[in-house]
Formats: sequence, C-alpha cells, structure tokens
Amino acid sequence: MAHFIFRINTSRIKVMILILILSLPLKSQTTSDGSSPQFLFPDFTTGKVKMKNGSSQTAILNYNTVSEKMVYEKDGNLYDMVNTEMMDTVFVQNSKFVPVGKVFYEVLLVAPISLFVQHKGDLLPPGTPAGYGGTSQVSNTKQMTSVQLSSGYYNLKLPADYIVKANPAYWIRKDNNMYSFINEKQFLKIFPGKEGDLKQFIKQNRIKFDKLSNLIRLVEHCNEL
Repeated sequence: MAHFIFRINTSRIKVMILILILSLPLKSQTTSDGSSPQFLFPDFTTGKVKMKNGSSQTAILNYNTVSEKMVYEKDGNLYDMVNTEMMDTVFVQNSKFVPVGKVFYEVLLVAPISLFVQHKGDLLPPGTPAGYGGTSQVSNTKQMTSVQLSSGYYNLKLPADYIVKANPAYWIRKDNNMYSFINEKQFLKIFPGKEGDLKQFIKQNRIKFDKLSNLIRLVEHCNEL
C-alpha cells in the first residue's frame, strides 16, 4: 500500500490568514479623494499590520473616526478591517494603534502610566450646529453617530453639507486598569492624593486638554511623581 507524506507550509498558511483578515470587509466603497472628514489622516498611506503570531502585512491605511474602523484601500476600493482580535499593532502615519475590542486606540505614551487616545467623530447632518453659535436647526434634527446603513458606507466621500465633529476620548492605563477622561476634573480623579501637585503643574504649564502634546507632557509628569 502506498504511503503519502504531506508537508505543511506554515509560512504560506500565515500569509493566507493575513489575506483572509484583510479581505473580509463589511462593505467596500470607492476610494475617497482624501477630503472626506471622517478619516483621521488627510490621505491613505502605506502602513503595517502586526499580528499576534508575529507575522505582519503592509496595506494602504487610514482610520475612520465615525465608524471607528481601521480602513484599507485595495484596487480602488475601501474595506473595513475585521478580526481585530488577531491583530497586535497597526502602524500608520508615524502613529501606533492597538485594537481594543472592535475599535482602535492610538498609543501616545508607553510608560508605567500610559496614555492613549480613542479617535471618535460625530457625523452631523445638514443644519446641525457643530459648536457654540452654530447654525439653527429644525427641532427634530439630531446629532448622529450612526446612520441606517451598514458601517462600510462611512467610507464613502460625504456630501459637502455633512461634517464630522471630533469627539475624542483619552485613556490612562495605570496599575493594569484603564481609566477614561476628557477634561481636567476627570483626569484628577484618576490620581487621588496628587490633585494639588497636578493642578499646579497644569496651571504653570498651561496644559490644554484638547492638545495631545500637552497631555503627553502631563502624563510624563505623572510618571515622575
């Protein structure tokens, strides 16, 4: 009786897994010209996806702040990345992102007390005010963070009368716990007993909680306390 020996090419299997992960979009759409405000970066550029098994794959990437999906471009179409649980880190535009559930956080500082930002955007339909002194609106017009479409449609170029209002959330990793904040009051609660020192540092250095460089400087100070 004949005997057959089968050799498994593990490298090829890894590549096939990567291709499968990057090729199962929720919806594909025509590539944006770079002006769509739902994307974090002005342009799609080459980035790298590092997997938890140590392998990696390059792709043309950007981040959609409305759907909070990592998006890649292939053959003129845009695709949402899926199977984020298999990913370790995504590198794009000199920034580093880590998957947290189905979304990604940008890593701003790696230290005993680490800092992350969750880039989020609210999709505002025509007539919705984006801030103080904005346009008037019909009483039943509501701010939207989602629409009655599959998430892939967020990758389309938005109509000119739609805008995206940035609404980021910041995260501190401390003692293996994650804490979110968006303002000074919430930030100080993360560091009980050190409020006085931090308030003084914030005042002396004119820390603004809407500037990433200021927040990095603040958390660096927290690591020195």
